[in-house]
Amino acid sequence: MSTPHAWRPRLVALDIDGTILKWVEGAGMTHEEVSPAVKDAVRRALDAGAHVVLASGRSPHGMTSVADLLELHDEQRDRLWIVASNGAVVLRYPPIEVVHEETFDARPAVEAILARQPSAIVAVEERGVGYRVTRAFPDGELSGDMIVTDVDELLAAEVSRVIIRDPESTADEFVKLAEELGLHGTNYVVGWTAWLDLAPVGVSKASGLAYVARELGVDVADTLAVGDGRNDLEMFEWAGRSVAMGQAIQVVLDAADDVTASVYEDGLATELDRWYDTTPRRSSAPPLRTSDEQRREDPDP
Repeated sequence: MSTPHAWRPRLVALDIDGTILKWVEGAGMTHEEVSPAVKDAVRRALDAGAHVVLASGRSPHGMTSVADLLELHDEQRDRLWIVASNGAVVLRYPPIEVVHEETFDARPAVEAILARQPSAIVAVEERGVGYRVTRAFPDGELSGDMIVTDVDELLAAEVSRVIIRDPESTADEFVKLAEELGLHGTNYVVGWTAWLDLAPVGVSKASGLAYVARELGVDVADTLAVGDGRNDLEMFEWAGRSVAMGQAIQVVLDAADDVTASVYEDGLATELDRWYDTTPRRSSAPPLRTSDEQRREDPDP
């Protein structure tokens, strides 16, 4: 997308982990703290009248704490729109009010995966509490409580999202597994580690954001999306302007309209300041880089 000089996003869709929050080195989790530069940049977007929408694979209760850290809501503003569970759940906050949810029968896909990967852990969200899991996930990877549950009971009813995790495998192995199985009738996305999200067909961050944009009366051409993961690819294709964080893997960098600095360099603030910063400020972040420049500098992200 080529953005005219006068263009300014009316809806800003932000991934959380790896975009707003910095990854903990060597772990599949992020630090639950927002840098002052990112918080200030998001505040300027809000003050300029933009709708800031958090869009994440996290469950709703794992996202509201980030909204609180960013101070996205106050008495003068309408309640937030949040796209959770990779688009399967759309809610308003505060308080949490689910306004749209997509569910599906995950049993066929889960059984096919477990037949090939019997050591995998299965998790389903228990809203407001945490997750029901077949066994505990590694520390810090899920928010809330983990309630150990038999897989048959876990899949007895339709769900909005299922997580498959195997700490003994790799992300590349999970990509291959999903491709080989096909997982017909189910959307899937592989995370940074051996982590597989299953969702209803046609459901993604893009579908959730499209719902929000319709409710707000915002044209897709006036939207900005920033993210760093495979689950942001549909969102990038949907948005008027898409920007990848500098540390993203190559497939994500290639899918974006532009590449900003990494999350460790407050790349989100750099991108937002292009559209909402009215007074110049010094930043430690490097200039924006194209995908080609990023590829030359970081051949193995």
